[in-house]
Amino acid sequence: MSAIITRRKLLKTSTCLGVLAGTGMLAAPAIAQSRSIKIGSYGGYFEDSLKQHVYPVFTEATGIAVESVTQPDSTSWLQTMSQAISAGNVPADLSMHTPVNVIKAGRLGGILAPIDPTRVGTIDRVGESFLSRQGDDLLGVGALSFFYSMVINTDEITEEPQSWADLWDTSRFEASLGLPKSVNFHFLDVVAATFLGGTDALRTHDGIMAAIEKAAELHRNVALWYTGESQMEQALKNFDVVGGMYFHDVAGLMAADGHPIKSVFPREGNVIDFNSWTLAQGSSKQDEAHEFIAFSCQPETQAIISKTIGTAPVVDPSSTGLSEEELAAVTGTPAIHAPYEVYLDDETFINEAWDRMVAKA
Repeated sequence: MSAIITRRKLLKTSTCLGVLAGTGMLAAPAIAQSRSIKIGSYGGYFEDSLKQHVYPVFTEATGIAVESVTQPDSTSWLQTMSQAISAGNVPADLSMHTPVNVIKAGRLGGILAPIDPTRVGTIDRVGESFLSRQGDDLLGVGALSFFYSMVINTDEITEEPQSWADLWDTSRFEASLGLPKSVNFHFLDVVAATFLGGTDALRTHDGIMAAIEKAAELHRNVALWYTGESQMEQALKNFDVVGGMYFHDVAGLMAADGHPIKSVFPREGNVIDFNSWTLAQGSSKQDEAHEFIAFSCQPETQAIISKTIGTAPVVDPSSTGLSEEELAAVTGTPAIHAPYEVYLDDETFINEAWDRMVAKA
């Protein structure tokens, strides 16, 4: 997700402060004592926007200073955390992790500490699908979400697809689609939702293979199996592809820049993904961490994050005060939810089968 954020257009801090000031969130005076917390997030403009637009509002409201810590990515950061905590150090009190790595950390143990929902008064604002649990423990609370979406070139595709199944129509899309080469982009979930009755079909090896075999039928229509966001962006701009799967928000930015690109929500929906706030094992900043998570769960805070980073809220969008245009830029319905534990439990099987399929292109 960090690669996506480097392309965001950021708003001025004063605009964001005005959002919370109007709701009374800044009414509480800063606490006259020295309190602080270290928060990890992906680097680049993503981290810069949090430092500029989100953390100052939290400090203003609570008096808790934030020290920003740069994470390389969720997987590398999980390894760093594990090693540091084993050595008696806590690299960050709160960190951002993908759902799969929250599951992995919970199974490994000794990395993440449970979050106490009774100490997060706004927890009921967050959709249940954005809460990562292991048994009775809450290990992750959604920080932000985003969509892997169907996209089309509106100059070339005059009849908007109504279903992902339309991409299999060779009479419309022969040698003209761009799809992600990595299975981590969740196109497999799209196939399962479209042809196999839902993503639960991926919970068996037979279901996984059925989805991969269906995806293989697209070879004739795929012009590009892209390995990075910029590769797909250029292909769309150059008309090398006229449709496929891409990021909803980035497609919106391209459209705003004058390119004939549109993100479409077909009847099956687009795949929603998210990142979570997690609490480090051994952190001495329990109070501060729970206060920040509560702050993050506020609809007003989610509105700031959507405006400045371009991600979708993890709370009811209608509660954020965002305009229809602002919401359309970052979210949509319906949503396809990935069975994250499957991608961890059957990681090797899925990756090898998917890579074999792509290699036959």
